[in-house]
Amino acid sequence: MTNYAEIADQMLDKALLAGALFNQFDQYLTDVIVKKVYEAGFNNRVKLARMAAEETGLGIWQHKVIKNVAATHLVYESIKNEKTVGIISENDAEGITEIAQPLGPIFAIIPVTNPTSTIMFKVLIALKSRNPIIISPPRKAVKSCTETVRICYEAAMEAGAPEDCIQMLPQPDREFSALFMSDPRTALILATGGTGLVKAAYSSGNPALGVGPGNVPVFIDTSADIPFAIENIIQSKTFDNGTICASEQAIVCEKEIYPKVKAELEKQGCYFLQHDETEKLEKIVFNREKGIMSADVVGQPVSKIANLAGIHPPEGTKILIARQEFVGTDYPLSQEILAPVLAIYEAADYHDACKICIDLNYLGGIGHTACVYANDDDRIREFSLLMNAGRINVNTPSAQGAVGGIFNSLPTSLTLGCGSGGKNITTENITARHLINVQRMCRRRENTKWFSTDSNLLFDEQTDAVKFSAEYHKNH
Repeated sequence: MTNYAEIADQMLDKALLAGALFNQFDQYLTDVIVKKVYEAGFNNRVKLARMAAEETGLGIWQHKVIKNVAATHLVYESIKNEKTVGIISENDAEGITEIAQPLGPIFAIIPVTNPTSTIMFKVLIALKSRNPIIISPPRKAVKSCTETVRICYEAAMEAGAPEDCIQMLPQPDREFSALFMSDPRTALILATGGTGLVKAAYSSGNPALGVGPGNVPVFIDTSADIPFAIENIIQSKTFDNGTICASEQAIVCEKEIYPKVKAELEKQGCYFLQHDETEKLEKIVFNREKGIMSADVVGQPVSKIANLAGIHPPEGTKILIARQEFVGTDYPLSQEILAPVLAIYEAADYHDACKICIDLNYLGGIGHTACVYANDDDRIREFSLLMNAGRINVNTPSAQGAVGGIFNSLPTSLTLGCGSGGKNITTENITARHLINVQRMCRRRENTKWFSTDSNLLFDEQTDAVKFSAEYHKNH
């Protein structure tokens, strides 16, 4: 029988030692290590993508190559010039000097949907901030995760990184992971995975940066370029068979343009389900007993999903579209499904469309991501103000837009904060700067007159504050 406690104890002790050594590295040496690991991951992007797709049976390997490029090249470009060691800023006028310090051992939970890319992303931002990292792989991706960790670790060692700065659990197990999450030696948990694991991370007693679910609504306004909007939505929702949590889950548009939207979706290869086909699909895409999407359809192609449901869309169908009228737990297709399946809502007017988007957002994606297609800036701003989402993608494929670095200037990240709505501490795209403690050296200001007993702030009899202060001194 595996002695999980003993193994966890040894791994955490090794991580602490690695962290102590890493704390002595300067910015130059740190950056040399980060660059070497980035290059190793990038050079193996195709190999690792193939391994992940073959092992997990999820997604499209060519798209996983792009994910690996984002997790290495784009992440590196976004962090390479960032100061994460020693003095990172000085403000002479304010007398504030900021000093970066590493957090300590980071425990990183990896999702089965993006195993290799998430590991490389988390390793890069951990090393950039001089933190040792321990990887917890998903059960269905141990082989590809092991190879990814090996590649990163060997590159880090070659560049002079501390021994054991990157470790991986010898086997995935919830009990095993729980030991690391609750141990006081763990400085931070980077949780990307199922709702249960993320919740466990936040309940561990240690700081955690996690990700809530992303039930992403996409609103197509009457001012939108409809063919362009549909092309972008399809590009996003079919990417890696919909496994990115920021991909669109429901299209919402006003009845005025609904026929045009429907016609364009069909023109570009989407199939609208009949009522009986929708009922069949609901049974296989959502597990009502657990209240979550079915693992059988996550990251699967339309052909397999249709076969499981017993429906027969035309060959080459890109996305299955189900018309919906209601939002709620009794309506499975109004919830997050990480597969090429979309709900569509015909709203009475703009205000009704916003209401539906808000309902979808609050059903299962608070704080995550929303999307809007419009050429009316006032509508875009109003919609954005109404949505409780960390990222509102404008005229952009939501999956690729939310991760940043491709269609916008958001930091490239595979961990997307959802704020207090998603029970996260931030709405930002998590990156290296979130993995440092910032000390602030505060110099004494020359002007301290306000603190003097001669100050008018205390003894100006024209104010209530003075009267209170005078009365106080009189009685004491």
